[in-house]
Order: sequence, then C-alpha cells, then structure tokens
Amino acid sequence: MTVPRTPGLAIAATLAAAGAWANPIDQIRPDAPELAPYGPLPVGVQTLEVTVPESIDILNVEEGVIPRYDRPLTLEVWYPAAEGTEPGEAYTAMMRDGVTEVTLTGRAARDADPATGTRYPLIIISHGYPGNRYLMSHLGENLASKGYVTVSIDHTDSTYSDQAAFGSTLYNRPLDQAFTLDHMAALEGPLGDIIDAENTGVIGYSMGGYGALIFGGAGVTKASTEFSWGAPGGLLEVHLEQSETHEALLDSRVKAIIAVGPWGNNAGFWDASGVADLRVPTLFMAGSDDDVSVYDAMRAFFTGAAGTDRHLLTFDYANHNAAAPMPAPKESWQPVEGLEFVPFEHYADAVWDTTRMNNIAQHFATAFMGLHLKSDTEKAEYLELVPNAADGIVAVDNAGEPTEDHTYWKGFAPRTAKGLRFETLPKGQ
Repeated sequence: MTVPRTPGLAIAATLAAAGAWANPIDQIRPDAPELAPYGPLPVGVQTLEVTVPESIDILNVEEGVIPRYDRPLTLEVWYPAAEGTEPGEAYTAMMRDGVTEVTLTGRAARDADPATGTRYPLIIISHGYPGNRYLMSHLGENLASKGYVTVSIDHTDSTYSDQAAFGSTLYNRPLDQAFTLDHMAALEGPLGDIIDAENTGVIGYSMGGYGALIFGGAGVTKASTEFSWGAPGGLLEVHLEQSETHEALLDSRVKAIIAVGPWGNNAGFWDASGVADLRVPTLFMAGSDDDVSVYDAMRAFFTGAAGTDRHLLTFDYANHNAAAPMPAPKESWQPVEGLEFVPFEHYADAVWDTTRMNNIAQHFATAFMGLHLKSDTEKAEYLELVPNAADGIVAVDNAGEPTEDHTYWKGFAPRTAKGLRFETLPKGQ
C-alpha cells in the first residue's frame, strides 16, 4: 500500500526571514575527487508512506504471544526528473533529539515529473540506530543525478522520533530493506516505469550496514538469537545462518552493497562461517578509530568474507561517523534538552570534515555502483588502487598526463588522498 505525501516545505528565499538555518547537503568541495560532483540529470523527490502487512510487532511480544500489525515505513525517493526540471527546494527534517525540526537545502525538486524513456538501477539507503531517511540525503540526491532511483527508509522504532527497543531494529532491519525492494519493483505509474529493480544496490550505515550484510547472505549466529537484550522469543532465528528463512530472504536482484561502519561483528552476531556466506560484492567504509562498530571487527568481516569480491575504504583516525552522516545542522551545535551530549556529536567527526568525507563517499559509491549496477567497466579503474594512498606516486609528463610510473589514486588530485586506505580482496581469498 502506498500513499503519496507532501511534507511542509520552505523555499530557500524564506529561510532568513523565518530565522531558520540553511543546512546544505549538496556541497562539493574544490578538492573533491573526480566522481564526487553531481551528475547531469535534474533530480526529483517524492515521499511515500507504505505499510508492511502482517509484521511481527516486536515491541509487544510476550511469552507465548506474538502479535502482528501493519508496520508503517516512510520512504524518501530521489530520481532522475524530466528534462528542464528546475532544481530544488528544501526539506524539513528531524534533528537527533527527536524534537527539533531543521531545514535542509538540496537540489531535488519536490514531486517533479520523472524522466521518461529510460530505466534506472535502484539503490536502497538504510540509516543507523537512531537515524532517519535524511541522514544520507546527500548520497540520495547525488546518485539520482547520475542515473539511479534512490530510496531512503525511515525505519520504524529506529528513528529520532520513535526510537524504541533495540530488538525491533535487529529483527526488522533486513526485512525492511527486502520489503522496500519488492515495493519499489512493483510500483506503478511514471515513477515505477523508470525503476530497474533487477539491478539493485543497498547502502547501509551502522545498523543499516548490519541489515545489508544479512540481506547479502551473512546469517547470524545461534548465540545472537538468544541475547537477553536482543530480539525477544528467539525471533531473530529468522536470520540464522544457513536457515531456510534466511536463505529465502536473499534476493538475486541485489548486485552490490556498501556497508558504512556496519555494526554487529563487534557483538557476536556473526561467526566465521556466517561472514564467509556474504555473497554480494561489498564495499566497506570505516573509520580506523571507530569505537562503536569497532574497526578491528569490521576489518575482520572484510578479510573473512571470502564468498565474494570486496573492498575496504579506511578513513585514518575517523570514528563511527566516518563517511555516512550529512553535515551537522547548525541547530545541532548547541546543547538541547533531553540529550546528555551536544547533538553535533551524532553527525560530526573530531578529525575529518564531514563534507570532505561525504565527497569521498560519493566518489567511491559512484564508481562501485556504476561497475556493479550499470556494468560500466571503466569505473573499475577507480577501484584498482595502491592500498595506502600515502604510497602513491605522482608522475606526469609535460602535458600533465600520467606516466607509467604514476600510481597516485585515480580521480584524486595530488595530495588529496592523504589519510585514506583502500584494500581489495577477491572472491575465494
């Protein structure tokens, strides 16, 4: 079931008069890597209200009682818009405190007519716990401008406004992602007409990454289904490694995963065999100082996932907010009632500039999704890199063209890949 919804909007020209901050999500720094800037296509955006019928109501499970309900999800969909569409308005989004509304400015035109005549791969975007559908809106807009339909989920029980028991997120996250794929594939009308769901990618941050890895084949351990603080009543067994229910979840339409700071391997949700069952090409992004998902645990997942080709992009000295969150809204820079920390900390990193990390993530997402969802083999060159950017050599001729000795990261200007590492392991290794 789908109900279109048009949330309240404020155009950029009224922001100053209203006393609101302008919080741009679409900035591209002058030192951004080559594939980071927006593409040539105008972007539209729609908000859809959907329901997942007959879902288990995790919050109200009791011994011997497993209630069901129609689980609501809100989807933000960015897509290539009709030629001549004028760029964007503004978004009204909820801040980390779950109370304060902030205005984000971007490039997408609300409810613009979709483009016609072409079908575009689908990318599902899944936030952390808590989060919301705008946390990675910069990626949603940016990839849509390059010829994708991107859909970002408000995961019920996991947003800033309705954060509830963690067990709901553990159970529902991969199921929400799977439902969203099915829903978008069956969508009718002008928007549905341009979606190529046979070539789908999933981008997940933190708990979104947890869900994406399960959706990509990595079933969880028996022990994790029995954690007292986890999903109640052993219900997480639906995602148990090599179980019939987990195998039924997997979807051949999913061709690529980007897992940013994925949580779970640090807490015993996978063992070696579960990790090895990941079967979708995956790009991991992580901060070397992540103390939430724990860098060594994410790296162990990367090295152990021999069932598929995979990459690991490391931001040296970054913590859990590496790559994924949008720039911190200006309203978040001050303490707010109800939070023990300044909400700025939810979005920002102590070492890295957020816009810089967003641009790097946009660059690599463009290359990785282009290779796997569009079969654009030229994008592979952007993923064939010396592991440590600091070891790259800049060697160009008098015309500025790279020579045979040039090993600096493709797409990065000299000196601009500092602090980054990029490792690749093929399937079977």
